Formats: sequence, structure tokens, C-alpha cells
Amino acid sequence: MRLRFITREVFEGFSRNLTMTIAVILTVAVSLTLFGTGLLVRSQVNTMKDYWYDKVEVSVFLCGPNSEGETCTTAVTPVQREQIRSTIDGLGPLVEQVYYESSQDAYDRFQEQFKNSPILENVTADALPESYRVKLSDPTQYATVAAAVAQQPGVEQVRDQKKLLDSFFTLLGGLQALALGIAAAMLIVTVLLVSNTMRLSAFSRRRETGIMKLVGASNYYIRLPFLLEAALAAAIGGALAVGALAGIKVFLVDRVLAPTFRFTAFISWDDVNRVLPIVFLTGIVLAAISAFLSIRRFLKV
Repeated sequence: MRLRFITREVFEGFSRNLTMTIAVILTVAVSLTLFGTGLLVRSQVNTMKDYWYDKVEVSVFLCGPNSEGETCTTAVTPVQREQIRSTIDGLGPLVEQVYYESSQDAYDRFQEQFKNSPILENVTADALPESYRVKLSDPTQYATVAAAVAQQPGVEQVRDQKKLLDSFFTLLGGLQALALGIAAAMLIVTVLLVSNTMRLSAFSRRRETGIMKLVGASNYYIRLPFLLEAALAAAIGGALAVGALAGIKVFLVDRVLAPTFRFTAFISWDDVNRVLPIVFLTGIVLAAISAFLSIRRFLKV
């Protein structure tokens, strides 16, 4: 009997405030989709960091005929080149791999990168310095390599790719914070809308609530239909949001971004599956709490 009564009250609440209920469902769906998108953006930034930082190299550029560095009186000699290599190798476990790139190798790579650009007409192999590309076991230890070789004869410049990536990821972090800020604002809107809907529902049933209170019904028993009504609306909105986020992964990430931008990594289904339960449960919990708080005044008879 109690279960039947509670079920009837929940669906009566839906039918009495159908327009508001639909508004709650759609608002929950939109806000949770934005919230989940913000979480996925954070996962994407972390995925890209892991992918690119694993590929970070320190470039040790050697002196060429036209170099003007303090340690470049002439172009690097074979003896200096070997001394620089020995110094790098002497850094031990920090150095994971060392690759020597000649001026011709650098020019070939430059041609591949800018094959459709008119800039190729003004660049020759002699204009590009030879270098050592050093892959570190810990990319944060760039300063150790710089301190060891920067002042050696034959070294023009030491450049850390991680610094360039840090600027890029700072920008992505700002976009991530913006996405989460918008999502948080939408969640606040959702809480307010659920609260107002529950107040309207409680006001329309205030006579029944008063009778139930007078005949000894507990506050928990009276609140339960309202809580279930809010939770059910939020669950439907959450399910729509989960479907939208899965669609973003299937249609946007897997079918558009991943085939187009093959030079980086994108979020996996493991990342998405970690976000979906958080999104779904967040909507239900926020809706239930806002409903619980909004109908307290109608329990005072």
C-alpha cells in the first residue's frame, strides 16, 4: 500500500507539473552534459600531457659557420662534437636516448614539414645547425643537461621542448577551467530550477500534506514522493547527458578528431567510463538535496 501510494504520488507530481518537469529534465541534461564535457576536457589535457611529455627532447644545437654564440668562435670541430657527446652520455640514467642530427638531416626534416611553403626557397642545408636530440627519462630535469653542456665549446644553444609544451598546456588548462566554470553555473541553475519545481509541487499538494501530517505521517514519508520525483527527473536528464557524452566520444572524438589529428592521443573509453557514473550520480544527488531542502516549510502544520 505504501509503495503504491508513493508511486502514485510521484507520477501525479509529474503530471501536475508536466511543463516544469520537462524543463527540469532538459536543464539537467544540458548542465550535466557540460559538466561531463568539462571532465572529459580535463582527461584529454592529461592524456595529451602524458603523450607529448613522453616525447619531449632537449635539443643541443652545435655551432655552425654563421653562429654568433659566446662559445662559437668557429664551426664545431669533430673533437668538440665528440666531447659534447661524451658529456651527454656521462649524465647516466637521466639520458634515455641520444640522436645526432646533421645539417642535411635537419634540412630534410625541414623540407618535409614545410613542403608546400615558399619559405623553402630561402633555406639551404648550411643554414640549419647540426644538433644532438636528447630524450630524458625525466623531462623535468632539463636544467641538468643545460648546465652540463651549455658552456662547452661548440655548443650554440640548448633548447627544451617542454617549455613550449607548458605554454600550450597552460592555454588548454584555461579552456578547461572555463568549461568547468560554465558547467558549475549550469548546475547551480539546475538546483534552483529543481527547488522551484518542488516548491510548486509541494504548494499544489499542501492540503494533502497537511492531512497526512495531522494523521501522524512522518516527515520522511511525506518527503519521499518529492525526493523520488526530483531524483527520477534528474535520472532521466542524467541518462540523456550520458548518451550525449557517449555520442561525443563516438562521433566527435573517434570519427572526426582522431582521424584528422593523428599526431596526438585522445581520450579512451576508460576515461569516458570513469566520467559517466560521476555525471549521472551528480545530477541525482543535487536534485534530491535541493528537493529535500525546498519542501521543509510545507511540513510545518
